[in-house]
Amino acid sequence: MPQWNCSCPNCLLARQGIIPPRTQSSAAISADGKSWFLVNASPDLRAQIEAFPGLHPSPQTPRNTPIDAVLLTNADLDHVLGLFLLRETGLLRVHAPAAVAQVLAQDLRLTDILKPFCRIDWHKPPVGSSTPLLTQKNEPSGLHYRAIPLSAKPPPFAQQPIREGTQSVAYEIADERTEGRLVIAPDVAAITPELLLALESADGVLFDGTFWSNHEFQQITGKPRTADDMGHHVIQNGSLNVLRKLKARHKIYFHINNTNPILNPTSAERAEVERDGIVVGHDGLELDL
Repeated sequence: MPQWNCSCPNCLLARQGIIPPRTQSSAAISADGKSWFLVNASPDLRAQIEAFPGLHPSPQTPRNTPIDAVLLTNADLDHVLGLFLLRETGLLRVHAPAAVAQVLAQDLRLTDILKPFCRIDWHKPPVGSSTPLLTQKNEPSGLHYRAIPLSAKPPPFAQQPIREGTQSVAYEIADERTEGRLVIAPDVAAITPELLLALESADGVLFDGTFWSNHEFQQITGKPRTADDMGHHVIQNGSLNVLRKLKARHKIYFHINNTNPILNPTSAERAEVERDGIVVGHDGLELDL
């Protein structure tokens, strides 16, 4: 935000410097501050890397990166276009459900396009029980992870026939040393029993804050799609009722659409979210578990 072709109230305020601009959502996770794992790779990834010294290359060699892998929650363009920016890495390790990898390889032609630059090492994330998250050297990172299946709806660019299998997941990530648990869920169509169970035992939650209400996008843009149509569980009378009851020390909305009124610090919607102890995520936000 601001979106390049948008003059909604939030984008206008951001251009005027009244509310802060934002890059598109992505998160970086580490147990030791040395090996880092990205959850999704946004189109703004280069700027995000430069804004955080922990992701900078070491001066000891000309080409290197502390980023060991990318964990994809789905194949949305806002979550995968940053992979093209990582092509100079030589080996790109990507964790994604099999159906997501298939869509990216066949419909976005990700593997073919990146083949002249690097090799993609695909990993299917575990479902059910957590397993160690390994570095590119196949060494323990100090983190365990598992995927929580959420949806089978493919991205809009996927071709027919629609592929079977999980197309969207949340991740539960645990730190071996602190035993802190983080749930990252940027694209939630519905809160499933399995996701709710993970949320209730988490120490930190990064949750889908795309839309405040179901008809918000329609009312502001005039386009016909609702939040339900786009596969996002809304905040109002929805996820807010769940998050306010959680015992997690950190409860954060992220992946917030530019039309969402919670982006305005003076809005009643922002006040309601903060009154329930929930943070509206912003660029550069850091937390420890």
